[in-house]
Amino acid sequence: MTTIDQSVDTPVRKSVTVKASAQRAFEVFTAGFDSWWPRSHHIGKSPMKKAIIEGKVGGRADSEQEDGTDCPWGEVLVWEPPLRFVLAWKINPDWTYQPDVSKSSEVEVRFTPESNGMTRVDLEHRHFERHGEGAGSMRTAVDSTGGWGSLLEMFKARAEQTP
Repeated sequence: MTTIDQSVDTPVRKSVTVKASAQRAFEVFTAGFDSWWPRSHHIGKSPMKKAIIEGKVGGRADSEQEDGTDCPWGEVLVWEPPLRFVLAWKINPDWTYQPDVSKSSEVEVRFTPESNGMTRVDLEHRHFERHGEGAGSMRTAVDSTGGWGSLLEMFKARAEQTP
């Protein structure tokens, strides 16, 4: 009998407060995704040229590769600028594309205005169980060094730069 790792039911939650309006933070995270997302973080077969989140429900989350191919890795499920969006994380635990949204986890990012022009950005990566076997390793990877915590710090540095 196969046992399921119960930790896969626990979302990964990370937060950062940025010195920027919610509008600016949302725009940098989404339309400006390529300006802060590291080139090392992609699932394409050749080096990544550009990272994209398309701003609409059903929009693509993918990367353009140096060999001219597009590498899909997600889809926009909810689009509510400048307060939140949700992506289907269409990446298998072996770091390949999974086109079936029912087998994808979700990443929700919320932007909450705070005092003094600050914005709290809360990221929740959830539904790892949908990945099936290997879900625990996926959860561990996005919660580790180089995962969402480090990525939010890269985002923060970019969001706080003068536009």
